[in-house]
Amino acid sequence: MIQLRESIAVKRPIQEAFAYIADFRNTREWDATAYAGEKLTPGPVRVGTEFDIDCKLPIGSVRIRYTVTRLEPNTLIELTGKCGLFEVVDLIALDEEAGTTRIEYQADFSFSSALKPMASAAKTGMERMGRKAVAGLEQALNDDFPAPAASSGTATADKLLFPGLAMFSRAGYTRGRKRWNPISAWLGDKHIVITGANAGLGLASAHRLAEMGARLTLVIRKQALAETLKQEIVDASGNSNVHIEIADLSLMSDVDALVSRLSDRGEAIDVLINNAGALFNPRQLTDEGLEQSFALLLLSPYRLTLGLKPLLAKAEQGRVINVVSGGMYSQALEVESLIMPAQGYSGSVAYARAKRALMVITEEWAQAWEDDGIVVNAMHPGWADTPGVESALPGFHRITRRILRSPEEGADTIVWLAAATEAGEASGQLFLDREPRTPYLVPSKREAAEQRDQLRTFLAEFDIGAHCETAA
Repeated sequence: MIQLRESIAVKRPIQEAFAYIADFRNTREWDATAYAGEKLTPGPVRVGTEFDIDCKLPIGSVRIRYTVTRLEPNTLIELTGKCGLFEVVDLIALDEEAGTTRIEYQADFSFSSALKPMASAAKTGMERMGRKAVAGLEQALNDDFPAPAASSGTATADKLLFPGLAMFSRAGYTRGRKRWNPISAWLGDKHIVITGANAGLGLASAHRLAEMGARLTLVIRKQALAETLKQEIVDASGNSNVHIEIADLSLMSDVDALVSRLSDRGEAIDVLINNAGALFNPRQLTDEGLEQSFALLLLSPYRLTLGLKPLLAKAEQGRVINVVSGGMYSQALEVESLIMPAQGYSGSVAYARAKRALMVITEEWAQAWEDDGIVVNAMHPGWADTPGVESALPGFHRITRRILRSPEEGADTIVWLAAATEAGEASGQLFLDREPRTPYLVPSKREAAEQRDQLRTFLAEFDIGAHCETAA
C-alpha cells in the first residue's frame, strides 16, 4: 500500500470549499494527472454517487471509477476508486476556524499482486504527484487568478485570419483548455437569467450553472416545455432553484412583459445571458410586423437588457453576457441594413449583421455602465453542434460535423463568464475559449465612430410602428 497525506488551509468558507471538492469532476481542474471527468449519477452528490476520472499516472493512463462511500456535509467526503491496476480510497476532511478552512487529504492505494514491485518503485513519484495535486487544490480554492488576456499565439492567429478561424473548431477548444484556470467561485447566492434555455448552448449553460448551485430563471418560448425542462435540470443537478419564464422574445410586447414580471419580483440579477436566437430562412415577420432576425437577435436583447439594468445594478457585480457568432466577422456595421428587405434577403447575412451590432452595443454598454458596477462582455461559441445549426445550416453542418464542438464545449465560455472571479475583471470584450479575441478579423469591417453613434440613436429611438410591415 502507498499512502499519501497532505494538508492545506485556504481563506474560503467551508461550505464553498466543500461544494467545490464534492463535485469530483473538478479534480481535472486542480490535479494535473486528471485530464477528464464525468459525473455518472444524476442529482446531488451523495453516498453512491459515481464519477469517472481519466488520469495519467507514473504507472500509466487509467480511468478510475470513483464511488462516494461516506459523506458528511461540509465536513468529510470519502471516495473509493477502482481501475484495473489498483484501488484507492480518498478521504478529504474539512474544518473551519476564524474564516479559514483547513483541508486534510489522504489517499490509500492498494495494488494488484502483479504490480506490487512496480508500485514500490513508483512510490516517490506518486508522493510527489499527491503534493502537486493538493497544491493545485489550494490554488483553485484561493481563486486569485489574473485578469484574462489573450496568449501571444492566439493574437498571432487572429492577425493571420485563417488560423483564427480554425480555432472555431473543436481543436480550438482542446487547445484552449490546456491553459484554463479552475472555477471555484461560489454560485449558491447568485441569480442567473438565461434566455433561449430549452436547447443548445442555453440548455448546456443551464445544466452546468445549476450544478454549480446558482438560482436560475430560464426564459423559453413554449409553455408546453416548461415543466419538462425544469424537472430535467432539477433531476440532473439536484438544484431545485429553477424558475421558468415564458416569453416569445421576438415580440417586444413579450419582452416588456418579461421585464415587468422580473421587476415586480425585485430580485437582483447577478448575470443576464442573452442567448436566445435563430437563423430565419426565408424572411419572416413577427406578429408585430418586424423583420424577425432583427427583432429577435438585436432589438430584443437590447430592450431586455436596458429594462433589467436596475436589477443588474442591485447585484454586487452585475454581469451581462451577449452570445454573438463568428459569422459577424463577415459583416461591417450598416445601420440602414439591419432590417433587411425582402429583395436579396439572406438569413445568414441578417444574422451576422445583427450579431455585429450586438457586439458594438456590448462595447458601448461596458463603457457607459462602468460606474454602475455592471460588467458587459460578448462571447462566441465557435462552431458548435446545436439543433439550431443543424436545422438552419444543413450544408455547413454536413461538411463540418466531424470538427464541431459539443453544445457543452460551445457553452463553456458562457459558464466561465458567468462564474469565474477573474472574468469580472474584463468588460467590453469578445471571448472565445475564455480568451479575449479581436472583434475584427478583417480590418475593413471596423466601423467609424459616426456609425456607432447612428446605431445608438437608431436603437434608442426605435419606433415599432414606423418599422411595422404587413405580411403579403
